[in-house]
Amino acid sequence: PTLSGNWIGPEEGDLPTRSGATHDPDSCFGYHGRREPSDRTDGGRGMKAVTWQGRGNVLVTQVPDPRLEQPTDIIVRVTSTAICGSDLHLYGPMTPFMSKGDVLGHEFMGIVEEVGSEISRLRPGDRVVVPFNISCGRCFMCTKGLQSQCETTQVAEYQTGAALFGYTKLYGQVPGGQAEYVRVPQAQYGPVKLPAGGVDDRWLYLSDILPTAWQAVAYAELQPGETVAVIGLGPVGQLATRCAWQQGAGRVIGVDLVAERLARARSRSVDVIDESAEDVASAILELTDGRGADRVIDAVGMEAHGSPMAEAAAAAVTTLPRPMAAALTQTIGVDRLAALLTAFGAVRRGGTVSISGVYGGAADPVNLMKLFDKQVTIKMGQANVRRWTDTLFALLDTDDDIFGVDQLATHHLRLDKAAEGYRMFQRKEDGCLKVVLKP
Repeated sequence: PTLSGNWIGPEEGDLPTRSGATHDPDSCFGYHGRREPSDRTDGGRGMKAVTWQGRGNVLVTQVPDPRLEQPTDIIVRVTSTAICGSDLHLYGPMTPFMSKGDVLGHEFMGIVEEVGSEISRLRPGDRVVVPFNISCGRCFMCTKGLQSQCETTQVAEYQTGAALFGYTKLYGQVPGGQAEYVRVPQAQYGPVKLPAGGVDDRWLYLSDILPTAWQAVAYAELQPGETVAVIGLGPVGQLATRCAWQQGAGRVIGVDLVAERLARARSRSVDVIDESAEDVASAILELTDGRGADRVIDAVGMEAHGSPMAEAAAAAVTTLPRPMAAALTQTIGVDRLAALLTAFGAVRRGGTVSISGVYGGAADPVNLMKLFDKQVTIKMGQANVRRWTDTLFALLDTDDDIFGVDQLATHHLRLDKAAEGYRMFQRKEDGCLKVVLKP
């Protein structure tokens, strides 16, 4: 099935090549800064995977089985894999950095099938969840709790942070987890071993969105009893409201325009604001004695509604040949900033805005004078997943589902229904909040 949007085929020079690359045994790519293309010709039995085919077009196709390439690799048989909000960016804003056939997905868990010669902490049969960022655990950045900036897997060609599963050339073009099997690099550190029993949904979100939500609140520098406003009540926003309660919030406000998402947050004692019915900043000021929220979390990012000019500009760029579009995105690209501007308007003077939603524009206009005048602190960044997994594991490994993760997913689909899941999630159809795919 083809989803909404124009189909764009591969451009010359899109696919990574081995030419001129230098071997780095510690890299997750096999060849530093690039994915090592498989030279397997016998095909094996092959496997099914969700692949990017063009703007607005994902398909489940047959691809070669992964294999061990480094002694610190493992092969995981995927039992559950989710569609993330940031996967939707690959439909449009990030298409200049995609290549036809890229395997998507970065939220996944499963069973270890094979281990490299240097892996001693895991063995075949172990159940694991895999962080979306690939980090070594040994470098300067990892030891500082900045695993998303891992110096071992940074993509030098694009001067970006740690490599990510299934996420564009900018982050290593490492084949992702929306597949039957995945090669997991840096497995001496990354994968989190899980109990053998229990449903996958209890643990799946340790791969990304639960640590992302937890970090969003931690970065907001919440003090006990303070008011937190969460802009956007998608999967990360829902979890951020729950993490805020766990980290000591006195009041949590949630903002969205989708009725089902507002109802979910309200059921967990969140004061909700329907942004389609009232001005958000004014409503938050009214709820906080005219002061504003102490801490505000932007859980939306570049896909925000309410920025029509930026949306049109971004769409126009993605219709250009990809080498040209990539260059423009990295220099003059702009995002849809409605959620971020709302956050700036809703935060009190001296407060903090924490940004967990992904932005990709290089020339976003921000009113620094206003932020300086309000003395606003801004913290942001990819989640440093392994920094938070031990804490979150302990909170999940109880009879009480304190984060509501067992019921977070609204749709469980077979892997071969992935295109339907992407469409439904993007369009927020059928009350869709979170889609989990089952290979």
